Amino acid sequence: MAWDDAPSHICRGGDVRGLAFCCPPVKPCPIMYALEEVGLTPQEYIDIKNKFANETRLGEGTGTCFGSLVWCCKPSKPCPLRDMTLRNMNMTHDEYLDLKKQLAEALVGVEGESKDDNAKALSETFSITKTEALKVLEDCNNDLRLAVKLLKVKSLEESD
Repeated sequence: MAWDDAPSHICRGGDVRGLAFCCPPVKPCPIMYALEEVGLTPQEYIDIKNKFANETRLGEGTGTCFGSLVWCCKPSKPCPLRDMTLRNMNMTHDEYLDLKKQLAEALVGVEGESKDDNAKALSETFSITKTEALKVLEDCNNDLRLAVKLLKVKSLEESD
């Protein structure tokens, strides 16, 4: 079981579950807004991730940027340090994503942003049915940002 609807990275507009793929909050970036949205201070975020690292295999990875897989990004983003570490410890991308999903749940709760809320917002914004909005979200792997882009393009094409 892999994380089929893993969000985009926070810095690419993903929902708050993407905090599982973020670096430590060491500079101003979109992570600060995501932390505010879920009600965590930067220190609480660091503490949750460090605790998760100590309890799971995501704590391994001394050769990665921040010394642990807990801080590493999504497998769809190329990273030789993360991938070498995963290979060396015989961890598949599926296992990695399963652990990252558990981490996201520890950070933001099981639900994160609900598909229903996102579909409602898309439906209202683009004057489409909720069913159509759910289909677009599904086609975009529940990536709200991508769904918005797709619907903007579609609405521009229809206005010509």
